[in-house]
Amino acid sequence: MMVSKEVLLFIIFMTEMGCNGIQVDPPEEIKIIDPGHLGCLEITWTPPASFIHMQDCLIRYQLKYYNTYSQSWTVIKTLHRTYSDQFDLMKDVRVRVYTLLTGPCTNNTWIRSANYTEVVQNPPSAGLEDNGVEDFGCVFHNMEKTICEWKKSPKSPTSSQLYLHYWHIDLEKTEECPDYITKNGVRSGCNFTGKPLPDFTDVNFCVNGSSPEGPLKPTYASIQIQNYVKPARADKPHLQTFTDAPLKLHWMKPPGKVPGPCLEYEVEHTRATPDGKLESRRISTLLTSHTFPPAGNDDRNCFKVRSRMNKYCAAGSFWSAWSLQTCH
Repeated sequence: MMVSKEVLLFIIFMTEMGCNGIQVDPPEEIKIIDPGHLGCLEITWTPPASFIHMQDCLIRYQLKYYNTYSQSWTVIKTLHRTYSDQFDLMKDVRVRVYTLLTGPCTNNTWIRSANYTEVVQNPPSAGLEDNGVEDFGCVFHNMEKTICEWKKSPKSPTSSQLYLHYWHIDLEKTEECPDYITKNGVRSGCNFTGKPLPDFTDVNFCVNGSSPEGPLKPTYASIQIQNYVKPARADKPHLQTFTDAPLKLHWMKPPGKVPGPCLEYEVEHTRATPDGKLESRRISTLLTSHTFPPAGNDDRNCFKVRSRMNKYCAAGSFWSAWSLQTCH
């Protein structure tokens, strides 16, 4: 059955106004509070004054904010008047809050305010334009040590100095890099060996700097380190060969703390024929062995292996270095 535009508009109007004619007002005030945790902001709001005397209604709120990391809107429904999440402080923070109402006063039907209260927080203007660091990234090497690195912007003054600060939920306040990595006298990374970062927890970073010409543009990042694991290199694979029998390749799990069930492997098989042709292919497996068809008597077959965390244990990972090659 087709619904006319007028009927559809009436249904939307009645949903927002309530079938009993109650006007739902949006919250009156939104505040964005920065406790100094490098992008972990607290959002608070106050209920509409018109609801103070409504004792027989349940009030909830619909929070909507733009997530600059995923470049999409995030929607949260909550009974509370406060919410915390991670934001990129170098981009606009845009937050909207609606009021939701239900209970006897609305015949137990949820009604949302037609309007919302919005606040937009602009990034600070401090810092020289386009002189922040580039290519910031972290690697959790073999689940034993974390190293974060970056590149100095070509537009940064020669005499500038760089600093890394970080924060996570186990820290009372931000801390500075425990051990800087330098290249050609310039800080280019941070080594967290001896000061481990927690996994399955947001770790917030800020790399900023100073120079005689003024402060450098800060760069912010937030990661969970279990998604940035790079396993150690596997030992040289062992090849079992028998005449006119399949080739069976074995290798050991890389040494270190990465659990064996969390690893997936990639085997590169390179075959060289007597006439000079070279063929190469890669095979993925969750096992520590793989069987290949019997090799030709005059063929040369070479194999090497690498590994990474599989999707069942981490949302992301880095491939290890290739093992040494074994040939038949």
